[in-house]
Amino acid sequence: MSETLTASEQTDAIGPGRLILVVGPSGAGKDTLLGLARAACVEDSNIVFPRRVVTRVASAAEDNIAMSTDEFRRALDHGDFAVHWEAHGHAYALPVEINDDIRAGRTVVANVSRTVLDDLRRAYANVVVVAITAPPEVLAERLAARARVSDGNISERLDRSVGASADVTIVNAGSAEYHGRHLVRVIRNECWHE
Repeated sequence: MSETLTASEQTDAIGPGRLILVVGPSGAGKDTLLGLARAACVEDSNIVFPRRVVTRVASAAEDNIAMSTDEFRRALDHGDFAVHWEAHGHAYALPVEINDDIRAGRTVVANVSRTVLDDLRRAYANVVVVAITAPPEVLAERLAARARVSDGNISERLDRSVGASADVTIVNAGSAEYHGRHLVRVIRNECWHE
């Protein structure tokens, strides 16, 4: 697995809006909780859920913009991405428009690789990292049920830790609706401690 990052070069941290970064292992339910949060926040124009650009076909559980490797390179050369990284043989990016949203004071919520966290904490003034995880047996079951070829070797995926310095951790082992509400409270900057 190769993971690299190139963040947009910034002289000053971008703000005043908030950047909520969701990280976690494959099978933790990040896309499920993000979908529930997006639905709960649909009426709030100050909360933005940008679509990631990915060099693989999006699944039913993801709302990504699929690009070929060549299209991705052209977009990167054109400056279309705020940040990009590689993981599991694919390239990922967030659109540069998130910078305008954050400068306008909006909250941007995105699923990213843990490898980009340090660079994003430097580039943006108000960053909150939310780690979504689940017990190993739950992760293994979810990955096996998903049976997505791009997930690679399940045991290797389970051996990796998120290793991120999260501000909030959600252990997604119970009701997705309950944990989705927890994520919404974090996004809305409400008290997330129970």
